[in-house]
Amino acid sequence: MLFWSWLVVALWIAPMQDPSEPTSAIAWPQWRGPLGTGEAPGADPPIRWSEQENVRWKTPLPGLGHSTPVVVGSRLFLTAAVPIGEMLPARPETAPGAHDNLPVTRRHRFLVLAVDRDTGRIAWQRTVHEALPYEGGHVSGSLASASPVTDGKRVFASFGSYGLYALDLEGELIWQRDLGRLHSKHAHGEGSSPALFDGTLVVNADHEEQSFLVALDAATGETRWRVERDEVTSWASPIVVTVDGRAQVIVAGTQRVRAYDLEDGRVIWECGGLSHNVVATPVAGDGLVFVGSSYEKRALLAIRLAGARGDITGSKHVVWSRRHRTPYVPSPLLYGGALYFLSHYQGILTRVDAPTGAEQPGPMRLPGVTDFYASPLAAAGRLYFVDRDGSTLVLTDDAPPQRLALNRLDDQFSASPVAIDRELLLRGERFLYCLAEKR
Repeated sequence: MLFWSWLVVALWIAPMQDPSEPTSAIAWPQWRGPLGTGEAPGADPPIRWSEQENVRWKTPLPGLGHSTPVVVGSRLFLTAAVPIGEMLPARPETAPGAHDNLPVTRRHRFLVLAVDRDTGRIAWQRTVHEALPYEGGHVSGSLASASPVTDGKRVFASFGSYGLYALDLEGELIWQRDLGRLHSKHAHGEGSSPALFDGTLVVNADHEEQSFLVALDAATGETRWRVERDEVTSWASPIVVTVDGRAQVIVAGTQRVRAYDLEDGRVIWECGGLSHNVVATPVAGDGLVFVGSSYEKRALLAIRLAGARGDITGSKHVVWSRRHRTPYVPSPLLYGGALYFLSHYQGILTRVDAPTGAEQPGPMRLPGVTDFYASPLAAAGRLYFVDRDGSTLVLTDDAPPQRLALNRLDDQFSASPVAIDRELLLRGERFLYCLAEKR
């Protein structure tokens, strides 16, 4: 990662672990990795695999979930929603403009699972809630789309309208919170993952009624602060960065991208310019935060954090912006001084110089892959793009990137990839894979 001398602000992505916990125990604390950028520092995962090659283990998973696993020591933690009981008459959809949604015909059991990293065996699974969903969600989604987060002693799992739960590493429930029922746009479902920093858990709840951002004590679940947001439905997750010694919670939204003081929830700065249906989560590094969307209009902004205060729309703090080939579902990847992003959710990759926005070089159509919900991963000078049809394209991080391999598995993937040591972990709709070269 390049560092530029003209940036004097001290900025880093928030460490997710509790300060009292050894950092080595937490290999992958959140869905975008330890840096929150999609980079897997120190990892060297395999380049090639198939159903017959370099599969260390393959574990069938119950139900359905699109959450990305988190990893502490020798265990992986993930969530799932499992249909139970008899089939019921499909409930008619009531959300305005609803389309392409799954019918509600079964009660569901909401699970948190622990998987042994060495063997792939499910160590435990805990039912934290049972309910008849009031929304089926989009046909391509799941009722367990939000990824968990961990501080190395606890695992925090959000099921949105179906509760927020803290469990210890052996699956015992520590606390739970009901933050209320959310009504997503077109009843397409929920998916924002919690953020965790220095004992504070932050949850974004943007929906079609009164949206809000809430900060909770990670140890007890008690509310530290809650602020209302002038926002409609979004699916972006909050991130936490430290600027000039103070932690900021940055949340992308339709009306504004906003930074909140982690201590008390006050708005530090805000910036307009994104579209409706904000899904991609921001990434930050080297004094900048990058936010993007792509729905009825395209937008990608690079915002300098040093000294940002108040409404910075159109100010010098917006270092660069662009209005074409911007990300929609997959979040950007920040790696080696470059920002990588996919156009909408299709297989057109753009690589730009992070501080200037200059393309390096032009757009690249990714061969052999189609639509993406998973966010890209970078490790050991390589880029990994996992599509929804089971293919993973591996590229170099050169300008332009060069193809190394195209790999295929018999599953569908919406969760983002995880790389630790020499392993690549892929959570599919039916299986959890651990891929590694044979030693």
